[in-house]
Amino acid sequence: MALNLQTSFYFSVSISGMGGSDAAFQEVSGLSKEMGIEEVVCGGENRFTYRLPARTTFQNLVLRRGVLNAESALIGWVKDTLDNGVSTPIKTRDIKVWLLNENGDVSMDWNFIAAYPVKWSASNLKSQESEILIETLEFAYQYFEMPNFETFSLGDD
Repeated sequence: MALNLQTSFYFSVSISGMGGSDAAFQEVSGLSKEMGIEEVVCGGENRFTYRLPARTTFQNLVLRRGVLNAESALIGWVKDTLDNGVSTPIKTRDIKVWLLNENGDVSMDWNFIAAYPVKWSASNLKSQESEILIETLEFAYQYFEMPNFETFSLGDD
């Protein structure tokens, strides 16, 4: 059986309630979850500690794209959330990321549940270079799922 490695350059992003150019991004990062470890020192045994599993933690989801010179519902949501802070209820949205194969079919996907913006930043302005201005949007969320994640075995166990 031949193994097909996934490429990372063909992907799509969807944010609930947003569409069109608001969902066009050049980079996605923060696709990570990690189980924490709690170290417990046991009385009378000084050579080691017990390392017990703790809760799973998630990195923030980071989306990057060129700054658009157009009306943007996404940037409106980001601005409202960051400007108002916790003085008004924060509106959460689900964000989906699809990794696509060469035929445009979904090979992997991530569903970020109850996401909300926590940071907006822009790339540096440099008069000596003619680069596109890039905005970075960072989102916290409750958790993420990977519904179509499949693992492949290299042999029999």
